[in-house]
Amino acid sequence: MRIVHDLAQVHPTARAYVTIGVFDGVHRGHQQLLTRMTEAAHSTHNSAIAITFEPHPATTLGYEPPPLLTTVEERAGLLAALRIDTLVVLPFTPDTVRTPATDFVAVLIHHLHLAELWGGPGFALGYRREGDVPFLRRLGAARGFAVRVVEPLTWQGTLVSSSRVRAALRAGDIPQATGCLGRPYRLAGTVVRGDGRGRRIGVPTANVSPLSGRLVPAGGVYACLACTEHPGTHPAVVNVGTRPTFAETSGSQALVIEAHLLDVNADLYGQVLTMDFVARLRDERAFATPQALVEQVHADIAQARAILSSLSLPGRGLG
Repeated sequence: MRIVHDLAQVHPTARAYVTIGVFDGVHRGHQQLLTRMTEAAHSTHNSAIAITFEPHPATTLGYEPPPLLTTVEERAGLLAALRIDTLVVLPFTPDTVRTPATDFVAVLIHHLHLAELWGGPGFALGYRREGDVPFLRRLGAARGFAVRVVEPLTWQGTLVSSSRVRAALRAGDIPQATGCLGRPYRLAGTVVRGDGRGRRIGVPTANVSPLSGRLVPAGGVYACLACTEHPGTHPAVVNVGTRPTFAETSGSQALVIEAHLLDVNADLYGQVLTMDFVARLRDERAFATPQALVEQVHADIAQARAILSSLSLPGRGLG
């Protein structure tokens, strides 16, 4: 899959089937739309093109953007797995906001040789979202492209959406998030130096600093698959929280993400560590003594090992 940052860079060799959106999380609803569009495009020897934006449109519109489920780079990897031919990452600027729908579509026709525009029933583009589905169908009839609407995906009786995934993760509802995404939620960050407390109590942990703006699941203890360049993918117990057992001595209430990789004793500082959240084991809580905490951590490790033992470690794709 090619990644470009300007529509003029696409240079399609065939007509294009195009979809436009943030696609944060690339959840199962996104996957349904993108898969159907790609299959239709390839069956007619045309190109499948997805257009997304950076930064999140809410930022340019003056709203507080939601915490992201995926970076643009992560979205690109997931879209490539769906056989999208080209991903166009456009800057979302004040000029983008003011662009009339007719002008935006004219650019798509000129640079992409637009054949079909795909979206959901609520899809709209252009200034003040004037280019809704009826508008685009009238425009398509005049300009020679079709508009295809894919109905939203429902799971367990409710629409699958990025906001639903965010709500589930904020509540620590991992089965709900996994069911909507079609895979475990993945969070990546750089391993930074902590205070070494985990190593002193016999349970060394990697302190993970995620990118600003990424969604961190609710505080608690999780069974995860953790991966770094070295030593690769391993089962892990991950704690998200404020370490209340040591709050009085550390004086810190800052959120900390600590990953204990099972059966691994390696220097991970400076590496990027990704965590796939497979199950939530318990709430984070304060213990009367460090020894009581250590005993609980070993129970968490045993539970995580049992949960993760049936999973295949090398493959962590769309699922």
